[in-house]
Amino acid sequence: MAKEECDTQWNKAGGNSAIRNRKICPSSEKSQRIPPFTPDRHRQSSGALPGGDTPSSNGSSSQLSDRQDHESSSKMLLMLVVGLSFSTRLYRIAEPAHVCWDETHFGKMGSYYINRTFFFDVHPPLGKMLIGLAGHMTGYDGTFPFIKPGDKYGQHNYWGMRGFCAALGSFLPVFSYLIVLELSQSSTAALFTAVLLIFDTGCITISQYILLDPVLMFFIMAAVLSTVKFNRQSHRPFSAPWWLWLVLTGVNLAGALGVKFVGLFVILLVGLNTVGDLWRLLGDLSLSLMDIAAHFLARVFGLIVLPLFLYVTIFAVHFVVLNKSGPGDGFFSSAFQSRLIGNNLHNASMPEYLAYGSTITVKNLRIAGGYLHSHWHLYPEGLGAKQQQVTAYLHKDYNNLWLVHRQDNNSQSETPDLVRHGDIIRLEHKETTRNLHSHLHEAPLTRKHFQVTGYGINGTGDANDLWQVEVCGGRKGDLVKVLRSKVRFLHRATGCVLYSSGKTLPKWGWEQVEVTCSPYLKETPSSQWNIEDHINPKLPNISLSVLKPHFLEILVESHIVMIRGNSGLKPKDNEMNSKPWHWPINYQGLRFSGVNESEYRVYLLGNPVVWWLNLAGLGLYVIMASVASVAIQRGFTLTPRRRELSHVLLRGGGMLLLGWLLHYAPFYTMGRVLYYHHYFPAMLFSSMLTGVTLDVLLKNADLLLRPPYCDLLQRVGQTLLVFGVLYSFYLFHPLSYGMTGPLSHQAGSSMAGLKWLESWEF
Repeated sequence: MAKEECDTQWNKAGGNSAIRNRKICPSSEKSQRIPPFTPDRHRQSSGALPGGDTPSSNGSSSQLSDRQDHESSSKMLLMLVVGLSFSTRLYRIAEPAHVCWDETHFGKMGSYYINRTFFFDVHPPLGKMLIGLAGHMTGYDGTFPFIKPGDKYGQHNYWGMRGFCAALGSFLPVFSYLIVLELSQSSTAALFTAVLLIFDTGCITISQYILLDPVLMFFIMAAVLSTVKFNRQSHRPFSAPWWLWLVLTGVNLAGALGVKFVGLFVILLVGLNTVGDLWRLLGDLSLSLMDIAAHFLARVFGLIVLPLFLYVTIFAVHFVVLNKSGPGDGFFSSAFQSRLIGNNLHNASMPEYLAYGSTITVKNLRIAGGYLHSHWHLYPEGLGAKQQQVTAYLHKDYNNLWLVHRQDNNSQSETPDLVRHGDIIRLEHKETTRNLHSHLHEAPLTRKHFQVTGYGINGTGDANDLWQVEVCGGRKGDLVKVLRSKVRFLHRATGCVLYSSGKTLPKWGWEQVEVTCSPYLKETPSSQWNIEDHINPKLPNISLSVLKPHFLEILVESHIVMIRGNSGLKPKDNEMNSKPWHWPINYQGLRFSGVNESEYRVYLLGNPVVWWLNLAGLGLYVIMASVASVAIQRGFTLTPRRRELSHVLLRGGGMLLLGWLLHYAPFYTMGRVLYYHHYFPAMLFSSMLTGVTLDVLLKNADLLLRPPYCDLLQRVGQTLLVFGVLYSFYLFHPLSYGMTGPLSHQAGSSMAGLKWLESWEF
């Protein structure tokens, strides 16, 4: 039976009888299989219009006229999306005129770039660099301190940094419109997706402040758009547009990873898409092995070599710009610090060998291990002996200074004796005059280790204050070189070794790093130390310029510090954090500004209708995709239009579902502190998936009703969805643009009756 006869019989029987007629017109297995992630290669060649309808049979002139009308309509819709997106994000961008939430961090870091002051952050530098550049270009001088939320900006020019973030955030609905348009070839699906994001209060709020999130999401969406555009060029490989979208994909991948490490998720998404594409090419017997090799090498260059080069370049610029000593010095090694102008190790000179009577600082060789530190505070009751705390502190501080004494209290000679491998010494804390001490009590956190304390008065203590100096790899009598020798301190009484565990102490320990005495004597960076500062006026000084490290050394060290810092982010006492299962249901937001009726209040919370539609869309997609997959796999006869809708659902929707999973599921495995705003990249994919799913659902209304009632149902459904989103935005827009006056539970509040969940805190 001919294909036309088959389709005619299907239509006569009605869509609901497709199952009964499926064996009348069996279709080939090849035409029904769905390759992963790739758009329909034959859509244009078959004459299908971007709206998903088939062309008129009146000839080429009619087709050309229809396409011109559609292109004009698409351009008008795109301009509407651009206008609405930018207007909603830039509206009241300067309010409130004080620091909100994490602006205290990222605004301050932008100031550091303007002042070229080195700092430490757990994220890669691109986002902060761009924020600092935006501030510099708009007249901000980098002098505002960004001490705490609520600080007034006054005359400081902060709007440029906010405006830059808002502009990048404004592109998110635009990119989503273009991505869905490419994946579904439906302007209706694309427009509805854009509406979801334009009028989402959460997306507006997170775009309007000096934060990394809009910068990160800009690069994520740009990378996805570039990938989809690149896939559409598969019919003309190695052409100029093909290379353009491949290179842009690589650039945006480097940008996403350069802002935050979660950019790895979109890299994985693009990587899986590329693997699927190469697998399809491998099965194309019209291509020679040389052709396949050329495709493979082009992708290696565009998606691996180019992004890696750009990513390394970002750090090269970062290290060149931040060349002055700052608050981040102590997180890095002594050699790293020697390259920073203003650091005490930069072009410094000091005595070469450690001597008795010297004042020193002792730095742990574990990355972010900290300086040996003490202060007047005691360990709490029940945590070992109630003696003075000894910790490791990541910043330079007067309480890091220690005096080197012999094991007895003999006075120093005119010419100081040098400390050698195997010598037994006492370390006296300069500020409190207590000795470095250990005993058989358990350490506060690492219970298999022993507690380290400060003990005694004015250097007078007991036998538990004695430590044997051991130069790693040295022999008895070897001198201790400042900065260059790896040193261990063995406790004479217990046989343990001084150790920085890397664990952060609770609030009673000022969130500094735990120092213990480890009974496990294996040499590790945690048990190795170096002498950094060395003051002894009785000894000659030498230059330390030889310590400056190479670029690759500081690149590797900075990544180790960032990764360890990121994994060490734990919730502080009374700090509001959230769990991943909270996020899709919009369980709880984040307070950006204000806590009472006299303050300007901003609350990060998604538009409830948008977020709950997305949640329903995820479940609906799974059901619809399952039905479509079974229908295709079982060889059910489908009309060309319905087959096309199934392919859109499985191909385009499948890619968006994978994007949502990759940007959401990994958070369940993370041990670090998590916040509501971490879900927003996944929310972008969820919104795009909702647009595709609901569009396919409404276009299948003819399964329930016959024309013209199915068309009416489709239009009514679209209208109700858009109206629901707009009305919800009207109700909840004060969350984004600011609220004053009574709180939501008080009479006269603009948000009265809108606290639909008890967990909302506006």
